[in-house]
Amino acid sequence: MFKWLFLLFLLVPIAEIYVLIEVGEVIGAGWTILFVIATAVLGAWLVKLQGLTTMQRAQESIRRGDTPALEMLEGMTLFISGFLLLIPGFVTDAVGFLLLVPVLRRGLLLKLIRNSNVIFRQQWSAQKRYSQGDDVIEGEVINDDDQRNIR
Repeated sequence: MFKWLFLLFLLVPIAEIYVLIEVGEVIGAGWTILFVIATAVLGAWLVKLQGLTTMQRAQESIRRGDTPALEMLEGMTLFISGFLLLIPGFVTDAVGFLLLVPVLRRGLLLKLIRNSNVIFRQQWSAQKRYSQGDDVIEGEVINDDDQRNIR
């Protein structure tokens, strides 16, 4: 695992620098900087829109009593996408924009879920629902604290 992370932290900046130099030679340094800034702004806006949509779907799942597991994973993926889009460079922007495509993102997450050994329960309840057969004990809370001694 350490080897893969080391290679990732070594190769990604090298690839970013190479692509920035090549693009800068073709369109010029000013346009390259403008495109890097524009992709960060556009990416942040798209992440915000999709994040709000994902949050609404998660809230709807909770209202139905379903587990919002996929929506939570999509939220994490959108966070990673936003992080990649804010890093200057075209390679990380390309990966970040790919993660913003809902079909690709959901397909990737479903594949990861299928290959993982985590089991997601299908039903859960945010509130305890009582049936008529449940025993309900009514009570009263009495506060015996002396208000003068509390500071």
